[in-house]
Amino acid sequence: MVDDKTSEELEFLRKEVKRLRESLHLLTPGIDVILRRRGFRIFRKEPSEDLLIPGVNFIDGYYAMLHKYSFRLFLRDIIRHQGFFTAEDVTKYTSLAVSNKYLDYLLDIGLIEMHSDGFSLARRPVKSFGETLEWYVAEIFRREFCTEAVWGVKFKRPGVGGDYDVIAKINGSLLYTEVKSSPPKQIFDTEVSAFLDRTHDLSPEISVFFMDTELRMKDKIVTMFEAELRKRHEHPPQVVRMEKELFEISGRIFIINAKDSIVSNLEKVLNRHFRR
Repeated sequence: MVDDKTSEELEFLRKEVKRLRESLHLLTPGIDVILRRRGFRIFRKEPSEDLLIPGVNFIDGYYAMLHKYSFRLFLRDIIRHQGFFTAEDVTKYTSLAVSNKYLDYLLDIGLIEMHSDGFSLARRPVKSFGETLEWYVAEIFRREFCTEAVWGVKFKRPGVGGDYDVIAKINGSLLYTEVKSSPPKQIFDTEVSAFLDRTHDLSPEISVFFMDTELRMKDKIVTMFEAELRKRHEHPPQVVRMEKELFEISGRIFIINAKDSIVSNLEKVLNRHFRR
């Protein structure tokens, strides 16, 4: 059993580790500088057209709620029915009791409006959950790992296009994360190919292909990576299981899902990379 003195010491050590991480962050170049060294300049970042987040007073609580997989699925359902819905309409991923609890919360923070016979999104239209998920992943890097992070990044690059969903600076190294809100059945080999193209062009120390799902990655996603690597290499690197549905390629490219916790899975990626 942990006594009060031990608890105080542990809390002191947590704060000291956070302080040292922040000091290290200030002593290393920012993301813009690291990108310029690679020949990249940010053309656009962090668009807000489809961003579904509340006012600043509610951000901390909303960030905590997004840790729940069921809440993220619920928000997808809300976006799907955004013009008008009842509590019964948004129970695809939750029970009616949980749906009512989440609706009360969204009303409190101003993301939805109540009508006489149902609800609607307060700000419409929102095309997808994608921007909000990218924002959330960037917040994880900022809050949990004390890093600089940007999301929804676009460069003017010949040949390799598309958005770089999240870019973070980790101890002076560059980390690129592709963020997918779709289930595995809606992911195609062209998306895997584009991710590997962007990884090759940007040349980050760490690349992560993240899918916000608790479904298996081995059956389809890993198979597509293996097929794409065979196209690109005479002797392709192996896709190795780290644990459960977390995989790595040569200690630099990682394939992960949301099973158990996004935060803990990203922490395992960082541990794996830096311990090598």
